[in-house]
Amino acid sequence: MDLQRLAAHVAQSETRQIKDLFLDPGRAQDFSVHADGLLFDYSKTNIDANIRAFLLETARDANVAGRRDAMFEGERINETEGRAALHTALRAAYGTVVKLDGENIVPAVRATRDRMAEFVRAVRCGDFQGQGGRITDVVNIGIGGSDLGPLMAVRALTPYGDGPCCHFVSNVDGAHLADTLAPLNPETTLVIVASKTFTTSETMTNARSARNWMATVVKRPTDQFVALSSDEEATTEFGIPAERAFGFEDWVGGRYSVWGPIGLSLALSIGAENFADFLAGARSMDDHFRKAPLDRNLPVMLALVGIWHHQGMGYATRAVIPYEQRLERLPAYLQQLEMESNGKSVSMQGDALETTSGPVVWGEPGTNGQHAFFQLIHQGTAVVPCEFMVAKRGHEVGYAHHHRLLVANCLAQAEALMNGRTFASARAGLNRSDVPEEARDRLARHRVFEGNRPSTMLVYEQLTPFVLGQILALYEHRVFVEGVVLGINSFDQWGVELGKELASDLEPILNGEAEAEGKDASTRMLLDYLRS
Repeated sequence: MDLQRLAAHVAQSETRQIKDLFLDPGRAQDFSVHADGLLFDYSKTNIDANIRAFLLETARDANVAGRRDAMFEGERINETEGRAALHTALRAAYGTVVKLDGENIVPAVRATRDRMAEFVRAVRCGDFQGQGGRITDVVNIGIGGSDLGPLMAVRALTPYGDGPCCHFVSNVDGAHLADTLAPLNPETTLVIVASKTFTTSETMTNARSARNWMATVVKRPTDQFVALSSDEEATTEFGIPAERAFGFEDWVGGRYSVWGPIGLSLALSIGAENFADFLAGARSMDDHFRKAPLDRNLPVMLALVGIWHHQGMGYATRAVIPYEQRLERLPAYLQQLEMESNGKSVSMQGDALETTSGPVVWGEPGTNGQHAFFQLIHQGTAVVPCEFMVAKRGHEVGYAHHHRLLVANCLAQAEALMNGRTFASARAGLNRSDVPEEARDRLARHRVFEGNRPSTMLVYEQLTPFVLGQILALYEHRVFVEGVVLGINSFDQWGVELGKELASDLEPILNGEAEAEGKDASTRMLLDYLRS
């Protein structure tokens, strides 16, 4: 990235008002992108034609198209781990050829998908039962990508959830497991243990405790367990036979894994056909990403807007605000996807980055966020770009007036962020009130909105399995493009390892089985206090 040219564009534009760009009557159309029913509007940003041309040139110079093709074609683009990044193969159409080391991996993916579909059918129709009858509840035990993806998707697709009730346990805090299991009947509960290696500390601790809970009531507890893991030896040792183990390869990262076996809880909830639609939506976005020219490419433009705001304008965070209650866990899902992928400080070559890497990603659904943190977004000293999402229509026909109010709020927030309110306007409003004349100037200043705060808007028809698939794949590819432009590896996550290693060392100390030798004074003090 040419940082000098980037800085020059920032200097020329940072005092400009976004609303003034709309003197061009065609701006809204020109600064928006369509993709198979989705509309992405980035016209309420400070990006003009020259800045866009520079950002697109930056993407070409970084060889985004070439790296994209390399990813889809199975090259080992995850260089620090020597792996391909082929999560897209999990949603590939039957008959597609995706080669890894000369071998087409799609038949194996299809075989696993077919096994999953058959198991889902058996559970949902009652052919597979618990030791007390038909399965009524499913508990997914996983953490990180083995939890955030399916949990988010199950909640998002509640209108399609006509299968067993799905619950999710991730935290090793015993309260999470205890509170989840307390109302359930072990005889009609299916437990899914989601861990690729079947060694994840938190997951396996929770899995063993869940097995003990089930063993207090049923004779063969692991008959009601399923493993999402590639380590057949470990799953068999735990008591789960191969026919109830669904594996996936090391070319699927955890935060990219909801499309395969990790999505089993979602498939059990919404059914195999709806799960196939979910995959089809992602596949639609894959096709768009591969074929659309860069300037009309939704993932590319979403990524370039993000780079302009973070690396260009220096905005430290971005807020994801879905005006869709059922997407309440999407910000957390994207938080992991983006911050674990692009939270790096060295380039692919191991050199220190010359610019910042990924921003802090956070958010909540609207309208709740309006009554929580929008005060800071509108009048705080830090600028927070907002990424709004909203559907044309909801699922609840009897509550259509609610949805109209929801949409009105979403559009109003984007408008207010851009336009703001001047002192003159605020003062004029007070002129018509009973506020004493001598207080009006002071109070008007509290009602000024600086405005000129950027936002984007993603509009979709309705939150269906297909659309959810589109949205998740869109953000996956956005993260990839940003990583390519920044010259980092978006597919490793070494930053999560050190804390895990140290936790393994600390557990025996807490158990009184080892001494706190070599620990710093603060850690020793805390250990002494906690053990006492």
